Amino acid sequence: MKFKDYHEKIDVPEGIEISLNGTELAIKGKKGEIKRDFFDPKIIIAIVGKQIVFDIQIMRKREKTQLGTFVAHIKNMFRGVELGFVYKLKICSGHFPMNVSVKNNEFIIKNFIGEKVPRVLKLNPDVKVVVDGEFVVVEAINIETAGQTAAQIEILSKRVGFDRRIFQQGIFITEKPKKGSL
Repeated sequence: MKFKDYHEKIDVPEGIEISLNGTELAIKGKKGEIKRDFFDPKIIIAIVGKQIVFDIQIMRKREKTQLGTFVAHIKNMFRGVELGFVYKLKICSGHFPMNVSVKNNEFIIKNFIGEKVPRVLKLNPDVKVVVDGEFVVVEAINIETAGQTAAQIEILSKRVGFDRRIFQQGIFITEKPKKGSL
């Protein structure tokens, strides 16, 4: 089913500044600024007052799904610059006590299962990682970088060939950001 001359609007929350340079949308809030490119030749993006307006001449299924993706990304950007995104991970060590630290933009795991060589992960500069006792807190304004960093930390402490339900040693994601809007 096709729709002709379809328009959709997103209201910008209070305290958030937006600017559009070609297809690159910049959103600035109290936590920081995020830029993202929203390119699709059939979807036209414009800023009218305190609204982001999408115009599509002929909307088919592909344009509808792409528009939904754009709207979801923009809402995540609004939430990120206002509240931020937080992932919590738990350090679980059985027999060998793990030593976990963050130094010089690197996440370091020492003595993982008695290994002599430390495991090191280079961190994204936009992500803040804090080790607090037996918990690791990953915080960022971009949900994708925060989630990717949390996943990389979890993979860094993975034992290949062992079932994590039985051998519960490593660092595991215990809490993700709640879904919803501002």
